[in-house]
Amino acid sequence: MSAASRVPLGVSRDVARRFLLGRQGLWPGRRWQGLGGTEKAMRAMGDLQLDPLRVVARAHDLALASRVLGYHEDDWARLTYDHRKFFEYGGWLAVRPIEELPYYRVLMHRSRGRRWVNWVVDDHPEAVAEMRALLAKGHELSNRSFAQGDRRRVDSYRGRKDSAVALYYLWRTGEAMVVRRTPTFERVYARTSTVAPRRHLREVSEGEADDFLLHKEIQTSGFSKLNGMNNLLHREELTRKDVDAWKARQLDAGTVVEVEVDGLTGRYLMMAGDVPTLETLAAGRLPRGWRPIGPTTSEEVTFLSPLDPAIHHREQTRRLWDFDYKWGVYDKVEKRKFGYYDLPILWGDRLVGRTDLRLDRRTGELATLGLWHDDEAVASDPAYRDALGRGMERLRGVARQASAGDPGSPDGDDGASAPRPVR
Repeated sequence: MSAASRVPLGVSRDVARRFLLGRQGLWPGRRWQGLGGTEKAMRAMGDLQLDPLRVVARAHDLALASRVLGYHEDDWARLTYDHRKFFEYGGWLAVRPIEELPYYRVLMHRSRGRRWVNWVVDDHPEAVAEMRALLAKGHELSNRSFAQGDRRRVDSYRGRKDSAVALYYLWRTGEAMVVRRTPTFERVYARTSTVAPRRHLREVSEGEADDFLLHKEIQTSGFSKLNGMNNLLHREELTRKDVDAWKARQLDAGTVVEVEVDGLTGRYLMMAGDVPTLETLAAGRLPRGWRPIGPTTSEEVTFLSPLDPAIHHREQTRRLWDFDYKWGVYDKVEKRKFGYYDLPILWGDRLVGRTDLRLDRRTGELATLGLWHDDEAVASDPAYRDALGRGMERLRGVARQASAGDPGSPDGDDGASAPRPVR
């Protein structure tokens, strides 16, 4: 049977919304707790995007606090750097499960031929050789390991010193890994063989890596059209015909299925293993393991992180939730509609508004700079107002943690993270 002749599964908007939120641990409420629950949440998310900005709390801490009861700031870092359950890699500062490292090492090797990485070794070969030699001697290096006056000045988003961009190059190409973060959120690098457990440094073929990463893209997205795969796989020669051929093989093997979602255009792929979850939701039941251990999102709103993977597909979010979200930090002041650090508000399975908040670091208080709702009937609903108050009280607790642990702003090669690529 050809791909064109297959009958796709039909998915309603209500079911699609609950599926996308629930598989991420956001609906119908928090179902994980503590450090062990944080690990489960991070694995459910697929990729945790890091960002150093601390306006309310850091975006990755907000994402985990919205999923995990009793989440403590930097629990993600304990799992990543102390327990080595995760590793840090990618142009948009992502943390990923450590067992995925062999597949990403294929991308690291491919990066050596990419223009956006190779400019470092082309322009600063001496600095790359120097950093490589220091790492080989067992040194742990960060941007602050080298005084500004002793280094060659560089004008790059990735650093202001040749040492910083050289370390970045060695990290992106797999020779170095992030061994920890400093209190000011700077990366500290060490030689890969001293950081990663040996069993995760095994080699896989390029085909294995491509299969794994494409499956992960579908799994993480929930529904995917596999757009932007050259970027994902670091393969400039990849054509749409190549992606379609891979898709046909997976459909024939029964690994993936096609779906048509009300409100979205065209056919999407989803993992075949997720179909029972979709069918359970369509029958009006809660999938196994989704029962919340705290308040539901109807009883207490959840403020989503601006970088939450559940909403990073902007067009999909707009069509499924009638909610057009773009984080204000990426816009110039005159173009901002909803403030600098606006957080989407999840009530039940709907995105009903957003609020612009700022933490006063001196007092630990959370100031509301703006509150916007797409439907004024929601804003005046007593049940919603109660849920909003309870959600705000929880968020204040998260912000107070951030205030208590704030050592200042990051300095050096780790500015605000790049937007996650939209597929």
